[in-house]
Amino acid sequence: MKNIQVGFLLSYDYEKLKLSIPPVYDQADAIFLAMDEKQRTWSGKEFEIDPIFFEWLESFDTDNKITIYKDNFYIPELSAIENDSRERHMLSLKMGIGNWLVQVDSDEIFIDFSKFVKQLRLRNKYLESPEKNPIQIAGFLVNVYKYLEDGILYVDQPTKVLLATNYPNYKVARKTKERIIYTDNILLHECLSRTEKELRFKLDNWGHNDQVNKNFFEKWRRANKDNYKSITDVFYLEPHKWKKLGFIESRNLDKIKDLIKERPSLSLSKSYLFKKNFGQWFKFLKLFRMNKNHDFETYF
Repeated sequence: MKNIQVGFLLSYDYEKLKLSIPPVYDQADAIFLAMDEKQRTWSGKEFEIDPIFFEWLESFDTDNKITIYKDNFYIPELSAIENDSRERHMLSLKMGIGNWLVQVDSDEIFIDFSKFVKQLRLRNKYLESPEKNPIQIAGFLVNVYKYLEDGILYVDQPTKVLLATNYPNYKVARKTKERIIYTDNILLHECLSRTEKELRFKLDNWGHNDQVNKNFFEKWRRANKDNYKSITDVFYLEPHKWKKLGFIESRNLDKIKDLIKERPSLSLSKSYLFKKNFGQWFKFLKLFRMNKNHDFETYF
């Protein structure tokens, strides 16, 4: 117990796992890939996985850390987001309560997973009786908006992502609605780095498929390195949540990671994190007072 267990969802965008698994592989104690036994999305559409992917997976898994967990993850009576939450819960139970339960989506690429692991280890006390003190550990995403021939457009403000929990009582996708501890970990999020056909399939079949902004594709199609500064409110759900775009003149993943670290607009200051964590501490203050074993310092 008290292991770092990392879970991914194996679905139609399985090819992206070739980029998201390697950054976590060395530091993870075990990795689980959850796949519907009949290869269906949360909306019930069938998908296929090229056998070559499994050949890659077997050759990459030199330490035998990876387990493919097959189960029935599609219930017709449930909505897509309900199937989403259900699968994540079942995956976490498979990984084992008493461990750090990390869930990373296939299109999320850790910049520095070893730092995240160190931060989790410092909080191992929360694994003793997780059901009595459920918490979530959050990081931040740098969202890729669009790949261009000579670089990428990205959303010029990091967004919160819930990465780990000690107790997987998920309410909506990865959200347990328990206290959150914010960390300065950054992930590159390739959520929109697809062809239009692939992107439409994704948005039609993910958990929030009924909330997609109808005007999203018009802006996404015309965005380029010459006009990106004039394009605003670009989020595919609530447009105003992604206010503006930035441009990185490279498509090389390692160089993109380095450039992200250098951009002030993508940095997370200690004061910002302190305010976020203080807000969470204050929000759950009444619950903390019920447990005399808590102290203020452990929340930061």
